[in-house]
Amino acid sequence: MTAPSDSLAPPKAPGLSRATLLAIGGVGLCALIWGTTWYAITLQLGTVDPVASIVWRFGLAAVLIFAGCLLTGRSLRLTRTQHLAAMGQGVFAFSISYSFTYAAEGRIASAVVAVIFASLAFLNLILFRVAARQRSALAAWGGAVLGVVGVAVLSGSEVLSGGLSGASLAGVGFAFTAVAASAFGNYFAWRGQEAGSAVIPSTAWAMAYGTGMLALYGLATGVEWSIEPTAAYLGSLVYLSVFGSVIAFVVYFGIARTRGYALASYISALTPPIAMLVSVLFEHARFGWLALAGLGLVLAGQVLMIRAPRVSAA
Repeated sequence: MTAPSDSLAPPKAPGLSRATLLAIGGVGLCALIWGTTWYAITLQLGTVDPVASIVWRFGLAAVLIFAGCLLTGRSLRLTRTQHLAAMGQGVFAFSISYSFTYAAEGRIASAVVAVIFASLAFLNLILFRVAARQRSALAAWGGAVLGVVGVAVLSGSEVLSGGLSGASLAGVGFAFTAVAASAFGNYFAWRGQEAGSAVIPSTAWAMAYGTGMLALYGLATGVEWSIEPTAAYLGSLVYLSVFGSVIAFVVYFGIARTRGYALASYISALTPPIAMLVSVLFEHARFGWLALAGLGLVLAGQVLMIRAPRVSAA
């Protein structure tokens, strides 16, 4: 029999589950890391060819993950299907996407690239609906749209005030190409998940494949393989490799597998406010009430994405 005190007690309000709280924490961690990597990438531009910098970054990241797996006894073996998925993930997410990202940041402000990447959540919803026949709740679509609108409001005036020269137009095109490549990288990561590959070893192989493909491209096009021996370059390289690649991508793909790629990719809508805060601190930028309004829309979209039901097959 139920005790009287229990029967008279008001029902507990449904709270966020532990998995949801972990997802929120992971989203926040990735947003914080990637929100600062936009500025760190600018420290890589200049003397060293961007292709070489990307190879150093993801080559070091892959080595660190492989070493971590070996030290902890984690198996690195993948099936043929899993290797093909990791190869597709590496080519699109790490080779093509970051090549165009670095090229874009060489032509337009890093904050503008961050704004454009906010469209990744929306592209993921479309791609997974068409290619994987996955349905997403209206809340997920609404959250993605709010994210895009929010970051557009947050930095629209900054984008327009700079004008659109030929170099700027090329930079915008490169950034959108990078976003599209990231979406396809997410699709191949999902294919690996469907094939049963674990997050950490598949991410290591994906980075290795992406690095290898980009290195072959560099050799074919005569890239000069150099490293700038300065504190700024070496420090940004270590930060981008360890935090921006190893930690952030393992957490990102972990969230994607447990909560869906739409929610995980919404991290790209949260990074612009952080990127702009970094710009305020290190580049003396200034933003007004319009930026706060955009930030409110971004956060509202984040709430919708987190509370949206999981995707399901059509």
